[in-house]
Parts: sequence; C-alpha cells; structure tokens
Amino acid sequence: MSQSIAANPDRLLPADPGTRSIARGLLARVQDLPIISPHGHVDAAVIEHNTPFPDPAALLVSPDHYVTRLIHANGAPLDRLRAGGPTAPESREIWRTFVEAWPLFEGTASGYWLRNQFDSVFNLGADLGDMSADASYDAIAAKLVEPGFRPRQLFKDFNIEVLATTDDPLDNLASHKAIAEDSTFNGRVLPTFRPDAYLNIAHPTWCANVDRLIETAGDGANGYAGYITALENRRRYFVEHGAVSADHGVATPATLKLDRAEAERIFELARAGKATAEDRNTFEAHMMYQMGRMSVEDGLVMTIHPGSFRNHHTPTFEAFGADTGHDIPFATNYTEAIRPLLQDFGTAKDFHLVLFTLDETVFSRELAPLAGFYPSVYLGAPWWFLDAPDAMLRFRSAVTETAGFSRSSGFIDDTRAFCSIPARHDASRRIEASFLARLVAEHRVSEDRAHEIIVDTVDSSPRRVFKL
Repeated sequence: MSQSIAANPDRLLPADPGTRSIARGLLARVQDLPIISPHGHVDAAVIEHNTPFPDPAALLVSPDHYVTRLIHANGAPLDRLRAGGPTAPESREIWRTFVEAWPLFEGTASGYWLRNQFDSVFNLGADLGDMSADASYDAIAAKLVEPGFRPRQLFKDFNIEVLATTDDPLDNLASHKAIAEDSTFNGRVLPTFRPDAYLNIAHPTWCANVDRLIETAGDGANGYAGYITALENRRRYFVEHGAVSADHGVATPATLKLDRAEAERIFELARAGKATAEDRNTFEAHMMYQMGRMSVEDGLVMTIHPGSFRNHHTPTFEAFGADTGHDIPFATNYTEAIRPLLQDFGTAKDFHLVLFTLDETVFSRELAPLAGFYPSVYLGAPWWFLDAPDAMLRFRSAVTETAGFSRSSGFIDDTRAFCSIPARHDASRRIEASFLARLVAEHRVSEDRAHEIIVDTVDSSPRRVFKL
C-alpha cells in the first residue's frame, strides 16, 4: 500500500477530479525541467571529490535534525541517534531506532521526502514500515556502494543544473574552483557568502574571526576601517569565484545606519569584550545595513533568514552542539526592521533582496506588501518549518493576491541532505500546479496563462531573482 503512495503520480495534487486533471497538465509542463537550487548547504568538496555516501544511518538519520528531533520528542535519547564518536551506537542500531519510529512521520514533510527517496532514489520496492529494519538497511547499504551511486552521477541523474553552497567568508573556495575548471562536470556549483560569525559580536569566536579577516583581507588597515575593507574584498573574491548571493542568518531582520564614529566605538568595545547586549543588537543591525550597501555595489543578491531562537535547550546544546533539532521559531517584524535599508536601497538599480520568514503571519501582512512595492524585494520560498505541502499552499494563498507570482524567489530547498533535493523540488512543483489548477478551475486564470506562470515560477524566477 505505502509503495503506491510514494509512486502515485497524483500525490499532492487536488482531490477534486476536475481540478486534479488541470494540475496534471500543469505538472507535466515543468516536471522534467532542471533543478535550480540557489540556496543550500551541501559541501562542495563532496561534489569535487565524488565522495561515496556513508552508511544509511549516517546519511539519512544522524545529520537530519528534522528526523532526530521528532524521534527525540517521542522518548528516544539523542545519543541513540548520533553517528560517529567513540560512544556512538553502531550504525545498524541507529537505523533500527529510526525504523521503529517510522510511524511517527506519517503526515509530516520529512515523512513525505523520505518516502519519496526510498522509492525513487533507493528503489526499496516496499514501504519502510513493511520491511524489517535490517532488510531496509541492507538494501540501502548495497545501493550506496554501487559505482554509479556517487554524488556526481546523482547530480546528473537528479537533473541539477545549479547548486549553491553556503560558505565561510575566509574559505579559499578551492573545491568550487576545481569543479568550475573540470571539463567533465557539466553542472554549476556556486559558493554563497555567509558572514554571520563575522557580523554578530555575540558569536563566541567573533573576535578571533575578525582578527583573521582583517589580517587576510584588510589591505593593511586596522580597526573598523580594515574590517569593512576586508568584508568588501572577500565579497569580491566570492564574486570572482562564481557567487551570486550573500546569505544572512540573523535573529531579527533589523537594519540600522550608524554614523562612522558610533560604529567604530561599538566595534572597539566589542573587541575589548565590553559591548552590552544593546550594543550587540545595534552593531548587527548596522552591519546588515552595510551588507545591503555592499550588495548594491558588488551585485550579490542579499538573502535574509531570520526568526529562529537557536539552541533553545541549553543542556542539549552543551551535550551535542548546534543544529541538533532544538531551534524554535519566534514572531518576526519586517515592516519597521527592514525600513532603514529600504529607505536608501529599496529602489536601487539591480539590488535584489530576498526575504524569508518562519512566521506565517507576516506573509500577507508585511512581506507581500513590501514585495508589491519595492523593486528590490522578492518573497523567499517557505523555509525550514514552513517547507511543507500545506504551508507552501498557505504561502501561495497569502501572498499572490497582493504580490502576484512574479515577486517570488522560486523554490529554495535549503538542505544538507543531497539525496532529498529532487523530492523537495518535486513537492514544490506539485504544490504550484495544485494552486494554479484551482485558479483555473475557478476561472480566475486561463489555462494557457497558468502554463506560462508555472514555467516562470519553477524555472525563470530563480534564474531572474538570483541573477543566473
């Protein structure tokens, strides 16, 4: 039964037969288009070296906080799900814990993506719940050692055209350079400038990061002047190596333009370890303004990912570190927070600003009106907790009546899980087809126009927004 769910050609399409028929036609129009992934977290070195994937648990369970957090919520200690390390369980034991918990994922986005992978990528031939844990482990493990089951071949099999990574400003981007110069590889793997640890003075290694940054790229200047120069220089280095965007993972989207003397004052306080919490917030907001200024000058698309309370459970963070499933969304204000940036750059030529949120209440209240006026502003696709079928439909319903389709970023998979990329993009295309089919069925959009819109949404929008 479950195998037919994963393979059913009508999955995620409308239940109404007439609307579903329209959606089928729209989906067929885009189903085989190449994947454009302008924001993600796959390691470029994996593509460069064509690194074999690890065992099933290390690939699909331990690094995926979507998976481990729900199993943990239902009573399994995280140390039963962690691969690697001297005290970690054996991989097969982690997999058994996961398979035992598989029923918990019914109805979740993670369950949908995983089921799709098991069917279309690993060819299990049955639902995970209908197999023994050892049988599914052995079947996936056998697939992982096949010579053709390597990142480069899958990149081609998945029909990926562009894959962006997320990179430290001081990364030498050697893997990206090697891939770009490799005539045997036809895709594009692009770096993304991610300066959070150099802008947020509350970051535990901020001072050391800034020292290295200034020493590496400050052109001999010290202090705040050298810091700004170094950031500008490293952004240019990324542009020279193919980058099209700079990404910012911040608590809030606050922006603020300080005069130079005040910025220097806070910068020096921070380097001396004397900055207050207010200083930290003020300086980060100022640096987000500076990132906008730099994007206007160097052309990098500016993307903002705010609204997550990182490491909500301190004991888990102390035991297992960051990105272990306890980052929790909170309410986000965009209208006032982003205004200083938009006052100066919102209508600047060729400035592209992509705004994401974990707070659905701002879809129609703030983001759609902003994107519906400012030429620079684009709507980031539903992200993280909102990257799920029903949430994606709510996003479309909330923003389209104000901003239309043209102000959207296109789908963003934002994933470290390489094998989930086609499943995520497939889900997005099915949701776009379903939403447009309803508009056609309600005689709000013609069917011919809907076919044009879905191609633009899936393919042209990410190329346009991310300057591809």
